[in-house]
Amino acid sequence: MSNLDLRPPATPCAAGPTGPVRDLRPGRPVPLGESTVVRRLLPTLGRRMVGAWCFVDHYGPDDIADEPGMQVPPHPHIGLQTVSWLHEGEVLHRDSLGSLQTIRPRQLGLMTSGRAISHSEESPRPHRHAPILHGAQLWVALPGERRHAEPSFEFHTDLPHIAGGNGLRATVILGTLDGATSPGTAHTPLVGADIALAGGTDARLPVEEDFEYAALAMAGEAEVDGVPLPVGSLLYLGTGRRELPVRATADAAFMLLGGLPFEERLIMWWNFVGRTQEDIAQAREDWAAGTRFGEVKGYDGARLAAPELPPTPLKPRGRTR
Repeated sequence: MSNLDLRPPATPCAAGPTGPVRDLRPGRPVPLGESTVVRRLLPTLGRRMVGAWCFVDHYGPDDIADEPGMQVPPHPHIGLQTVSWLHEGEVLHRDSLGSLQTIRPRQLGLMTSGRAISHSEESPRPHRHAPILHGAQLWVALPGERRHAEPSFEFHTDLPHIAGGNGLRATVILGTLDGATSPGTAHTPLVGADIALAGGTDARLPVEEDFEYAALAMAGEAEVDGVPLPVGSLLYLGTGRRELPVRATADAAFMLLGGLPFEERLIMWWNFVGRTQEDIAQAREDWAAGTRFGEVKGYDGARLAAPELPPTPLKPRGRTR
């Protein structure tokens, strides 16, 4: 998914608190493409990353029966992975490697940009797509030794499940949770999981003490570590827990995101994650010139134009524990 902001700010990755935290943040509405509005939850003022997770959009549930749905034109990425995750609907992924894949609920679409890739995302054309669209799009920052790797795309339908008892079930999207590991390629210690809670759930989910975590509320009224989660909100939890209490009086769902705090200094601007001003400026120049990022074939429309760089220098920022 793209950041469609025509005047994207440089996003510093600021230091975060250590130890357990309960910081609940609502999403910021952001238009995406022709007819989709998303709730942007990362990055936001005061919260830039959760482990290596550096960008989180939540969208829907939206009735798109008579709408075009998601229509995100071809756009570039460097230095990150994109994670596509649906609860309802379907998204057609195309990329400059020649990948063409329809992603459906509880299937993992994982694209690793490495040095450069471009892609588009769209709902199948009107009267051919599901009537409801609901999901999340996330980015993972690549560590320095992997950021210039060859790009790739993975599609996984057989993901591990955890039955936690007392009404809790989990699907491991990326990384490892409670001993279950996703087949998706992860380049840093992290976890992304879809947690389903049946009505009446009162359970404890094992977590890693050194990881920082956040919970993205997807549906219903889950309660995480004693905090009720409005749908579309993000609860930052910090580090220092070995288990996470979760409850629900009616069916609910949330995504658990976590990982070791990311120590490298980064610049996030538009659809790029780099380390220096030169990284970002060169990527923008290459996209504008039509080099390096390849061509997304089959998308019916123009590709996204790159916005102008800000007048002030882009400075890498980091986090310390």
